[in-house]
Amino acid sequence: VSNSSSSTSHVDVFQYYTLPCISLLYKAGGPVVDFSYVGIDAILEQMRRKAMKQGFELNIMVVGQSGLGKSTLMNTLFKSKVSRKSVLATAQEKIPKTIEIKSISHDIEEKGVRMKLTVIDTPGFGDQINNENCWQPIMKFINDQYEAYLQEEININRKKRIPDSRVHCCIYFIPPTGHCLRPLDVEFMRRLSKVVNIVPVIAKADTLTLEERDFFKKKIREELRANGIDVYPQKEFDEDAEDRMINEKIREMIPFAVVGSDQEYQVNGRRLLGRKTKWGTIEVENIAHCEFAYLRDLLIRTHMQNIKDITSSIHYEMYRVRRLNENNTVVTHANGIPEHHLAAHEM
Repeated sequence: VSNSSSSTSHVDVFQYYTLPCISLLYKAGGPVVDFSYVGIDAILEQMRRKAMKQGFELNIMVVGQSGLGKSTLMNTLFKSKVSRKSVLATAQEKIPKTIEIKSISHDIEEKGVRMKLTVIDTPGFGDQINNENCWQPIMKFINDQYEAYLQEEININRKKRIPDSRVHCCIYFIPPTGHCLRPLDVEFMRRLSKVVNIVPVIAKADTLTLEERDFFKKKIREELRANGIDVYPQKEFDEDAEDRMINEKIREMIPFAVVGSDQEYQVNGRRLLGRKTKWGTIEVENIAHCEFAYLRDLLIRTHMQNIKDITSSIHYEMYRVRRLNENNTVVTHANGIPEHHLAAHEM
């Protein structure tokens, strides 16, 4: 190695990344240095440090008629008061005459990992006598977030990090009727599944017996297939055989039969989240009682990044292509002459 200062700095950097690995070799097999080691795996640590500095964003929309426990479930998922009702509670909230879209953001930190969580609520959905086209304001809101991101993206002097308000996931709450999906449920999921990741859940599943729950889940899966509704995780986006195997197990469980509670109880010397009834305590995180744990794992512990990736690379990309094609069509027909003809004429 040359003695120049620039060469020395390169050696120092190389030692900085390889020293931890060399020390491991010393511990494992005595004083043997692996000179074949390059250090490519250090990129993972670099990415981790960068991600820890930047933090993460997650935008979740909850949709369902009032009284299905949407706010409680969100509080249960993140073990804190994150729902709109928890933060902006009023003495008596009236059901709005039209659908309102309300969002609230929180900065959550766990073990040094920071996340900006935005919960988007849709009070008024499904609560009217006539619920025709009640999915439209929600569809408009989702597309408006794509449009805002697109406008930031095509700016000449765009921000280093574009604020992401795109809806990453929509949790759709199905009433625990035990029979079949309502026309409203089918229409909403059929239309919205094309623009956002939908995760359907059976709300307040403790009102059903285990036999009723299993029958209802099977019936819903059949209706989703019959109506061509592709909920998350979508089969066409499985990346490999391992993904397919994991996601197939999830698809067999959808919709998740969930129970939410932010109340703690003492059961056999253990403190746990649950709902107390005269027959006993329903443990929220006990998979023998409900499927809340599976939903939590899907949204947070195993598939959060994949949900965000599909939002960005599939749903947003489809919107972006459509919008840019519309803009090109407008330019092309502005003077009744295709744009490339105008350019050739000017040359």
